[in-house]
Amino acid sequence: MKDYNLENRRFIIGGIAFTIVTVYIIRLFMLQLLSDDYKKNADSNAFLKKIEYPSRGIINDRNGELLVYNQPAYDIMVVMNEAKDKIDTTEFCQALGITKEFFIKRIETIKDRSLNPGYSRFTQQLFMSQLSDKESSVFQEKIFRFPGFYVQKRSIRQYMYPYAAHVLGDVGEVSPGDIEEDTYYQPGDYIGKLGVERYYEKVLRGEKGVQVLLRDAHGRIQGKYLNGRYDKRPSAGKDLTLSIDIKLQALGERLLEGKIGSIVAIEPSTGEVLCMVSSPTYNPRKLVGRKRGKMHKYLARNVWKPLLNRSIMGQYPPGSTFKTTQALTYMTEGIITPHTMFQCHHGFYYRGLHVGCHGHVSPLNLVEAISTSCNAYFCWGLYYMMGNRRKYPNVGIAMDTWRDYMVSMGFGYKLGIDLSGEKRGLIPNAQFYNKTYKGSWNGLTVISISIGQGEVNLTPLQIANLGATIANRGYYYVPHVVRKVQAEPLDTTFTRRHYTKANRRAYDYVVAGMRSSVLKGTCKHLGHLDFPVCGKTGTAQNRGQDHSVFMGFAPMDNPKIAIAVYVENGGFGADFAVPIAGVLFEQYIKGKLSPAAAKEAEALQHRRIAYGSHNR
Repeated sequence: MKDYNLENRRFIIGGIAFTIVTVYIIRLFMLQLLSDDYKKNADSNAFLKKIEYPSRGIINDRNGELLVYNQPAYDIMVVMNEAKDKIDTTEFCQALGITKEFFIKRIETIKDRSLNPGYSRFTQQLFMSQLSDKESSVFQEKIFRFPGFYVQKRSIRQYMYPYAAHVLGDVGEVSPGDIEEDTYYQPGDYIGKLGVERYYEKVLRGEKGVQVLLRDAHGRIQGKYLNGRYDKRPSAGKDLTLSIDIKLQALGERLLEGKIGSIVAIEPSTGEVLCMVSSPTYNPRKLVGRKRGKMHKYLARNVWKPLLNRSIMGQYPPGSTFKTTQALTYMTEGIITPHTMFQCHHGFYYRGLHVGCHGHVSPLNLVEAISTSCNAYFCWGLYYMMGNRRKYPNVGIAMDTWRDYMVSMGFGYKLGIDLSGEKRGLIPNAQFYNKTYKGSWNGLTVISISIGQGEVNLTPLQIANLGATIANRGYYYVPHVVRKVQAEPLDTTFTRRHYTKANRRAYDYVVAGMRSSVLKGTCKHLGHLDFPVCGKTGTAQNRGQDHSVFMGFAPMDNPKIAIAVYVENGGFGADFAVPIAGVLFEQYIKGKLSPAAAKEAEALQHRRIAYGSHNR
């Protein structure tokens, strides 16, 4: 009789044996064909692939002044599989001037895959970066005692001037996120962190090279493998020429010392940014070398936010500079003509609503309203536009028509400057107000937007671009801070004209109003200049002291420069913004300051504003 228990045990034992053999075969297959661990181990014993880093592209200003260049530095690299426990850590630490605690912590960090996702014990890992010539030479005298450690020549950025930090940006060590995003990088590499260094990173960085070096059985380098047949030379990064005028930039930073605010100057005929000042600022030289991380942390924690580029990130009420956009819209839409007169009795009064205004002639026409910065005139214009039922079936359509004009002028969305972090500001539409007021609103409800208050917010860059657009009589180029990339054409994004919805005739009258403002209105401080300036002041309401704002361009015909100045808590536009703009106009148009202008610049530099906690 058959023994079924014995038969079953035989099948079970056979199945177990078969499973074990199968697992071993699969594992052997993976080790030999799929895993490169053994290959890496063998290669690391026979070869050393030494990365050669390219020179990063240098950066010049528009006049050829050198702004950013490279200086030699040295990194200490380690191959963990070779180092192991073969070195005298005390002697090693003395050679580098570090503590044993630092050494232990650094080795642990290198091995921690959560902090160093590209870690491999067979490849070079960064142990210590940016040693000077002197520090490196001391270490290289003893490097033969420290198997697995190598010196890698690199370069670090150096800055000729202590200016333009927000535009230039800086270079720092790659983060795990950078490595995941782009396989070009490995731990210890450097990458642009801010400014043009970040935006033009792929242009500036170049391409790495590699040397394949042959080792002997003891790991000693014997020379190039096959006389360098598999070597690859590094390809240097491309140089950049900025549109920035470093003399104008330096003057702007001087003028904003002790103040919070921004200056942006644009060449209207090209969209090139001539200067971009954000205050408070910092010296770019401080974010260089091994102390970069500590200094960056200090700046990031500073309550005055010196790392914030207010020129593109600050979102402010534009105040009366915005009245120019209202004049363009009302005229083009046929709400007013240049000869339309409105009354102003120290402000706009209607059905119990009052928007105040300073004393001036009344009634007045469009040119006079721009010249004197009359609030009532532009309030009446918006009131009649929002209430015009023959032209717009309802207030929502009127509002969206108004918004379309604003968007066409470069507001409400990012302009697209070649710097990261740009904000879009805010231009409300009908949907915004329907949601805010639950569908119950009219022109009186939103009257403050006509004078650049209320919900309207712009960046200083957008205000400067408004000046450039008016200077061009109806079009602008996307502002940009890079004028030329070595051996490459400028991106067509920056060479296309963007036309607004307003017509040329409307622009001519706005220009006339801005010129009148300089001759006899709120910008008359600029009337002494011997070239024709067009300007518009702004006094933007704020918690506490008002902001001082100016927007204008010069000369009136064939303009060379458009400027926006925004000084937080600076009071009237004529108090700070106008005189600052006047000094900058003279510097750029004339190439230097007259003795009187130099004296005024010095006085402005030392004028301070007392800020409270609400500015932080």
